[in-house]
Amino acid sequence: MRRAISIFAVSVALMACVARSARAQSCSYSSLPQGSSTGGERIVDGIAARIEDDILTESEVRELSAFQTLVDGKSKSRAEIIQELADQWILRGEAATAKYPMPSTEDVDRSYEEFAKQFSSSEEFQKRLASAGLSEAAVRRMLAQQLYLSRFIDYRFRPAAQIEDKQIQDYYDKEFSPQLKQRGEAVPPLEQVEDTIREVLIQRDINDRSAKWLDEARQRMNIDVISGGNSS
Repeated sequence: MRRAISIFAVSVALMACVARSARAQSCSYSSLPQGSSTGGERIVDGIAARIEDDILTESEVRELSAFQTLVDGKSKSRAEIIQELADQWILRGEAATAKYPMPSTEDVDRSYEEFAKQFSSSEEFQKRLASAGLSEAAVRRMLAQQLYLSRFIDYRFRPAAQIEDKQIQDYYDKEFSPQLKQRGEAVPPLEQVEDTIREVLIQRDINDRSAKWLDEARQRMNIDVISGGNSS
């Protein structure tokens, strides 16, 4: 069963724009041959991709895949997960350059509590965690990163998102009102929902701007995906 994460915000901002960008333009990833171990060496982790002078590990791919399974009941393909991790890498670098602050422990705790409440019970949440192979610490870490990146995206692109009154009126007439009428619900006057509509349109603008920025950033990145993912 699909569950929405209250935050997107990475979802509203980051994941939405990533998915839309991926359909519009594929990344210029190059595939490298799978590596192999020699002798009796045991590979603890593997390299999923090389990005600039850094790496994305197979454990990161597995963890994000498990988190997606926890949230949606299924995960995306390995290529899509690596693309999301690469986008996060790009965003983290930009946020670090801007010296954007990490979320507080209180903010992360609040996000974790809100996330856990989306499951039917505490027992169900723990069961789903175990089934996905995730620890509470791992979920907290991933929620903290999503919160950090979603806030940075908002910080980075909201100032340029200017919404005019005509855009609000058009949304009210062409999207908001028809959707309510279709569901047989009463349509409130524009004055009552103007601020909500403005925020929806601002988020759309942020999504579009962040998607375009990520597309341009990917083109400047040197990203090599390791096929098979067993190289170290």
